[in-house]
Amino acid sequence: MNLFSRFMNDESGATAIEYGLIAAIVAVGIIGTLGSLKGYLNDTFTKVGNELNTANTAK
Repeated sequence: MNLFSRFMNDESGATAIEYGLIAAIVAVGIIGTLGSLKGYLNDTFTKVGNELNTANTAK
């Protein structure tokens, strides 16, 4: 019975689970944000690449 009561009062694993859940939520947020910025970033890098090609051929 003593072993069972110590097991029920031990909360050391709860903190690790909470940190894991927080990390998962942050990861989902980052993935969602990057997914919505994907098109904008692609357009920006395409414009920069085109400008660099234009500047390189103008020499």
